[in-house]
Amino acid sequence: MKVLISGAGIAGNALAFWLSKVGHEVTVIEHFPQLRATGLQVDLRGHGVEVMKLMGIEKAVRDRLIDEQGVQVVGSSGKQWAFFPVNKTGKGLQSLSTEHEILRGDLCRILYDATGNRATYLFGKSIDKLTQGEKSVEVRFKDQTTQTFDLVIGADGQGSMARKEMFKPDTTDKRSYGDLITAYFTIPRKIQPGEEYTVTIYMAPDSRMIMTRRHAPDAMQVYLFCNSARREMQGVRSLSVQDQKQAFANVFKDAGWKMAEITDTMLQHTRDLYCERQAYVILDT
Repeated sequence: MKVLISGAGIAGNALAFWLSKVGHEVTVIEHFPQLRATGLQVDLRGHGVEVMKLMGIEKAVRDRLIDEQGVQVVGSSGKQWAFFPVNKTGKGLQSLSTEHEILRGDLCRILYDATGNRATYLFGKSIDKLTQGEKSVEVRFKDQTTQTFDLVIGADGQGSMARKEMFKPDTTDKRSYGDLITAYFTIPRKIQPGEEYTVTIYMAPDSRMIMTRRHAPDAMQVYLFCNSARREMQGVRSLSVQDQKQAFANVFKDAGWKMAEITDTMLQHTRDLYCERQAYVILDT
């Protein structure tokens, strides 16, 4: 088959690997001008670990793993309330943190490289219109060029342009997780003597949560969670990155724990903040 995959992220690259491996002619388009090998930490679990091994990328993944020790919950003074160690035995259920922790960008790059030259990647290209024929789909791209494919797959995330073209709006249901909005970013922070690669969660008053985790000796990831219905969060996703940073700094300014240090560093040094509502998409089967 002649297959078009919209989206060169984790799902799109993994699918391109398998479809091209069994002989299909695969084209992957990505609206970003280059491979978007960015993002914070993800993990592999269950079937994901099995598939990784079947793809022959286990060594490449292990070479980029983050040696996380587990997850701790602390109070405003920093005192540990609970600790959930990682399960590295290879047996039983995984904990909150797994033995296969990796940055999204590293996993995206590994999958892209593993596909080799079997698939064609086109960057800076996206779908404008889909027309379903009897046995094929005509695709008009944003640059007004057209091509015909046997199969078109949307792997382009929650706001998928492919899905909007494939289905009428009333056939999809995008549901939020209790109006939760999150800011993801990194800050420069050197590892301290005795400090481990441990996820730290602090539950602040007024429905706010802070999570930090380390992926490098000189940098730390930060995740800020709060209610999107708050006044400061109204329309925040349409703001500039600097204004988004300021909005989250305002929400968390009196949260306690290490938030003053974190927000000050974010405002001055963070260049990779990403803000999004927590949501999932439901389609009719």
